[in-house]
Amino acid sequence: MHPVDAVRLDGLMSATAGSALVRIGLIDGPVDPTHPGFDAGRLSALGGPLGCTRPDSVACQHGTFVAGILHARRGGRAPALCPESPLVVRAIFTEAERGGLPTCQPQELAAAIIECVGAGVRLLNLSVGVLHATPAGEAALRAALDHAARHGALVVAASGNQGSIGGSALARHPAVIPVIAAAADGRVAEMSNLGTSIGQRGLAAPGEGIESLSSTGGTRRFGGTSAAAPFVTGAAALLWSIFPRASAAVIRHAITRASMLRRSSIVPPLLDAQRAWDWLKAA
Repeated sequence: MHPVDAVRLDGLMSATAGSALVRIGLIDGPVDPTHPGFDAGRLSALGGPLGCTRPDSVACQHGTFVAGILHARRGGRAPALCPESPLVVRAIFTEAERGGLPTCQPQELAAAIIECVGAGVRLLNLSVGVLHATPAGEAALRAALDHAARHGALVVAASGNQGSIGGSALARHPAVIPVIAAAADGRVAEMSNLGTSIGQRGLAAPGEGIESLSSTGGTRRFGGTSAAAPFVTGAAALLWSIFPRASAAVIRHAITRASMLRRSSIVPPLLDAQRAWDWLKAA
């Protein structure tokens, strides 16, 4: 099953491709705007120039891949969930990193969140791994997330790929929708971090064998919670595009309320975009 169909995004995608009013902040690696799969006119950057110095770097590959899920042109092989919602890239991973998935310090992430909110971002996608946080680091991250919530921004964050139980300061914050990875049949991917807060407020989304844009040309397949998070971000962007007067709290409630009876588990339910849309139409 195609990942878009697995979470019933097809109806929303037929109704809208996003809105200029719904700016998405991508806190990730840099993005290659020259890829023909992008409409570069709707891409911008904070904290530096838009683009990659090393297209083959892990950071550039990661950022371009996640951006393709959200922002690629429709009609290609990438999911291309909401290409008409402007994408603001705040690169937080250095292209000098080699091997593994890129990570960041909590203070760096906190500063990036505050910058994006200041730039008018309404949705934040955090497909990031946060290094072990000191008390000061956790406090800075909590303060930044509080700031985002006060300014009406919705935060979606990958739960992480260590296969651990317990969650993190990021996943525990009430302003955040944590996302785990699932196969097309809804089975939870073993690498996904789980926990009480993830089960109570989070969602599962497609995160195995996802095809999106590659910074070295064409497309590539990738998986994990980094690939799953933008499906939730994209669904929220489409809903907000149709209901522009809705608050972040209303969009969050609509998108996470499906299968509420399962919320005693540490495993969150699978995203159901059509059900969220139906609830908003009725409400």
